[in-house]
Amino acid sequence: MINTETKLQNDLLLRAARQQPTERAPVWLMRQAGRILPEYRAVREKFPNFIEFVKTPERAAEVTIQPVDILGVDAAIIFSDILVIPEAMGLAYEMVEKRGPYFPKTIQTIEDVRKLRVCDGVDDLSYVMEAIKITKKELNNRVPLIGFAGAPFTLFCYMIEGSGSKTFSKAKKMLYTSPEIAHELLQKITDSTIAYLKAQIVAGVDLIQVFDSWAGVLSAVQYEEFSLKYIQQICDAITEVPKTVFAKGAFFALKSMKNLNCEVVGLDWNMDIQESATLLGNKKTLQGNLDPCALYGSFSSISAYTKLMVEEFGDVPFIANLGHGLYPDTDPEKVKCFIEMVKEFSVKK
Repeated sequence: MINTETKLQNDLLLRAARQQPTERAPVWLMRQAGRILPEYRAVREKFPNFIEFVKTPERAAEVTIQPVDILGVDAAIIFSDILVIPEAMGLAYEMVEKRGPYFPKTIQTIEDVRKLRVCDGVDDLSYVMEAIKITKKELNNRVPLIGFAGAPFTLFCYMIEGSGSKTFSKAKKMLYTSPEIAHELLQKITDSTIAYLKAQIVAGVDLIQVFDSWAGVLSAVQYEEFSLKYIQQICDAITEVPKTVFAKGAFFALKSMKNLNCEVVGLDWNMDIQESATLLGNKKTLQGNLDPCALYGSFSSISAYTKLMVEEFGDVPFIANLGHGLYPDTDPEKVKCFIEMVKEFSVKK
């Protein structure tokens, strides 16, 4: 059974996503589940292997809930990783400490693509579904639970490149030299992602977010062809809950996103709020967009920057967040400051 906002004690996030009246702006943070919290690190230390940690539902649920209890955010986001989809499709990855994800084998040919399967969200990713169910039970309807997936192009980048990159030149090379291979792989990823997100919704998530972390490496024309059309498929297929699309660095695509079948568009800190609202035809709730590095500042400067951000949103419906994920060396007390200031400055008079 799908949970709805009518059962939630705090449904600010869902009301804001649907442009319904709210007493103040909801606030949550990308990468809030872990990284900065000593409580997270205490759990993480029990799992030398990060992937094993992700695949342990009880512990994934525990660290999902920690920010709600400790930081006072208005939503939880399930603790997982965007690369569970490639793995479920048949492309194994490793998480190398201090270096990030690594794929021992990469996709190079059409034969490689055709060896992959379209994953089944329920069976192939049952550990995520179990973590969602445990989390929903433990949250006891206090706040919404956000589910997520990586955008097809972002997953494509890792599957071709084999690891993170500043340029993703190997992945981009395929777009120019073998676009037919690229499209076949992107479609397979898209079909897997739709199945995965639908399974998350059945398991209990209240909103889903699609992360296009590497959108900014593409030109506007390529973004339309190799990313946005696949995100559109996902948005069209998901009708049960609100949808957020966050395409980091894709300021050039905002006008095209106006027609995306999603309720919320995430902004990074380089995107002007009012200009973005105009480009989106004033049709979307916006999410963001304080620079995560602002949280390295003093408490007074965090307060000032947060107030400025809230004022820049003005009358635009918004969900307060950062313009990217929390950095791991951020002081939790300064994160709390940001959250508290959002709550104070965004109260409707």
